[in-house]
Amino acid sequence: MKRTAFILMASLLLATNLQGQSRGSRRDASRDPLVNVGVKAGFNSSMFFIDHLSVGGQELDDIQNNYKVGYFGAFFCRFNLKKHHYLQTEISYNVSKGSISVASTADNRDILQHSALVKTSIHSIDLPVLYGYKFVDARPYGMAFFLGPKVSYNWRKHCKNEYSGFYQQDITEKLHPFCYSAVVGLAVNVSNIFFDFRYEAALHNMVKSVTFDRNATESPYCDQDISLNRRKNVLSFSLGVIF
Repeated sequence: MKRTAFILMASLLLATNLQGQSRGSRRDASRDPLVNVGVKAGFNSSMFFIDHLSVGGQELDDIQNNYKVGYFGAFFCRFNLKKHHYLQTEISYNVSKGSISVASTADNRDILQHSALVKTSIHSIDLPVLYGYKFVDARPYGMAFFLGPKVSYNWRKHCKNEYSGFYQQDITEKLHPFCYSAVVGLAVNVSNIFFDFRYEAALHNMVKSVTFDRNATESPYCDQDISLNRRKNVLSFSLGVIF
């Protein structure tokens, strides 16, 4: 959170400085091309917010979200509208990583073997559609605020969820093939080089089902179903070039 606050503060200070410069550096926005294209790559940090996790109907507590760094690459098209407005479509390949851990406490000692851990790696193809407004637009500098919806296709073949610390054996978690998110962010550019900082909030539960091998699980744990609802929120930073 401190890092996020620092980035936002630095961006606001830069915006103030650029707005002051723009008074003496007005330009004709009608000279902009109708369409710009670009590429970018960067890093992300996924936060798996747990709405519900239970074993045999008993809710687990003391759940900790562990952040891990993932990465992505993207191609995008920007359609310049009147004045400082634009629409941007993207297609990106994302690798998101993270884990959740559950401590062994007096309340859940009877349903967990020991402290539990769920490691997650998700490969997805993302398609956001973003509306942007350039509130600083003075060559070679610019700054824009953007938001919009995003749909993600989870490539099941390359997605992996590893469960440990549970009595249940060979646990398999299936994800919904499509996930929907809301995106908000800030972009800063110097000439045709830009920095993109954004936050994505999932709009629904991403878990379709959690099953396990009942024959390999000893009694009475073979009759205790695992139920999990969670959402993937993502904080990301990228560096790119726009043409």
